Amino acid sequence: MTEEMNLNGKLWIETDGKKLIGPGRVELLERIRECGSIRQAALQMSMSYRQAWQMIEDMNTRLSAPVVISQRGGKGGGNAVVTEQGDLVISEFKLFYRKFQQFLNKNSPSITLKAGNADKN
Repeated sequence: MTEEMNLNGKLWIETDGKKLIGPGRVELLERIRECGSIRQAALQMSMSYRQAWQMIEDMNTRLSAPVVISQRGGKGGGNAVVTEQGDLVISEFKLFYRKFQQFLNKNSPSITLKAGNADKN
């Protein structure tokens, strides 16, 4: 019995050979947009606040405009706002991700290789 083969892959956007935007960072931006807090978004994703802040800072520094603007806590606590640039990052990455998935699905039937157990004698 042969198993069906499918194309698979990961997509990210990079600059200078370094990853800049990928599924995890987009999810982080979406969660910040929903809850208004980097700390809460990080907790929801089971990551440290420091790691989330470093991701945001990396994007804020390497893109032409900040993706998140935050205010430190005070009496009512801090808040974070996803900027217009952040919204663009989310929508553009999702567009390319959909196209990438469509490419994988469209081209998987073209695979002519067959899976199975080869005799190792």
